[in-house]
Amino acid sequence: MKLLSSLLALLPLASATVLENGRPRENPYPGQATLVSNNGSDTWKSYGPDATEISYKGRWDSKYVSWWSAPGLKFGFTGSNLALSFGRYTSPGVLVAYRIGDLDWQFSNVTANATYQFVSPATYGVNLTAPGQTLTFELRVTNWAYGVQLDGISISNDASLIKVPDFARRLEIIGDSLTAGQYQTYEGVSSWAWGLSEGLGQTEYTISAYPGICLTDKNCWGNPHGQTYQWFHTSDTSYRASQIWGDSPEEWDFASHPAADIVLINIGTNDNNTANNVSSSEFLSSYIQLIDGIHATWPDAQVVEIQAVGEHYKDAGFVHLFDTKGILNHNDVGPQYHPTDFGAAKVAMHLMQYLKIKFGWEFLNTGRQVQSGTLYWNDQSSY
Repeated sequence: MKLLSSLLALLPLASATVLENGRPRENPYPGQATLVSNNGSDTWKSYGPDATEISYKGRWDSKYVSWWSAPGLKFGFTGSNLALSFGRYTSPGVLVAYRIGDLDWQFSNVTANATYQFVSPATYGVNLTAPGQTLTFELRVTNWAYGVQLDGISISNDASLIKVPDFARRLEIIGDSLTAGQYQTYEGVSSWAWGLSEGLGQTEYTISAYPGICLTDKNCWGNPHGQTYQWFHTSDTSYRASQIWGDSPEEWDFASHPAADIVLINIGTNDNNTANNVSSSEFLSSYIQLIDGIHATWPDAQVVEIQAVGEHYKDAGFVHLFDTKGILNHNDVGPQYHPTDFGAAKVAMHLMQYLKIKFGWEFLNTGRQVQSGTLYWNDQSSY
C-alpha cells in the first residue's frame, strides 16, 4: 500500500467530478484566480510569509507549508488588488477555496512557483466598500493530501495588510477519512468537521484528520503512523510529508498556540478493519493514550468522543460521549461508505446542538455561507 501511495503521488493531480444525483455539476469550481507576474513591478507591495499580519489556520510548518484537512490563512487588506505567491512545496494544481469578506466561497487551482491574483478592481464586492476600508481575505486548502507553501502576499503599493483578531473560542477535531471529508464534493470544506466549525461561527478550528489513518500507532493503508503519534506533530501522514520531512517531522509547538476549548475525536474505522490487525485491547489502550495526551497538553479542554472508551473516563469530568446513532439514514451515506454532503451537514447540525446544550456554545454565524453547492429548491409557485 505504501508503494502504491508513492506511485500515485507521482501522477498529475486528477480533477474529480462533482456529481449531483448522478449528474456532473455545471461549473463546479467558480472563481479561478489569474496567473500573474509581479516581479519588479512598482504597482505592487509585497509581504513575506512571516508577516505578522497573516493568521495561519490549522497546522503549518516552519517552511509555511500547510497540512491536514482544510488548513488556511486569513488577513485584512486595503486597496483593490491582492495576489498570493506559492512556493516549490505547493502541490501541482491543488484546489483552494477562498472568500472576500462575507461573500460566498470561490475556488481556484494553484500550483508551485507561481503567483495568482485573487482580487482585482473587477472582483465582485471590492468596489462596494468605501476607499481605504479593510476587506478580509480567507483561504482554505480543500484536500488533505495536497497543500500549499505560502511564499508571499502582494497588494497595491498604496495599500496595507492588516491583522484580523482571532475568535475567542477554539475547537480541535481529530479523525480519519470520515472527518477529513473524503468523497464529499469539496472534500475538506464540505466535511461535517467543516460544517460544524463554520456553522458555529466565530470559532477558531483545526481539523487534524487524514484518510486511512489508525488511532493505534502502526502502518494503516500506507499511513506510517497512527494518531497517537501523528497528532503531536505538525505534518500529516501523506507521501508529500515524507518527501519534505522524511522520518523526522516537526513536533507541533503547542506552547506557541492557544489551547483548544473543546476537542472532538472521531476515529477507529481503520483500526477496526481486519487488514490492519489492531486488537480491541490495543485500540482501547491507544484511545486512552491519546485522550491522556490531550489532557496533559490542554488540561482545561473538554473532550468529546464519538466512540466510547468503555468506563475508563466515567468519573473524569472532562470526557463526554456524542452518540451518532440514528443520525445518518438513506442517501446520507454515499457509494464509497462515507457521508454525502447532506449526511455531513446532518452530523454537523446535530453536533452544533450538542455543543450548545452541553457547553453553552451559542450559534454565532450571522449568515455567512458554510456549504458550497447545496442551493437546491423547487421554484414552482402555483399549481
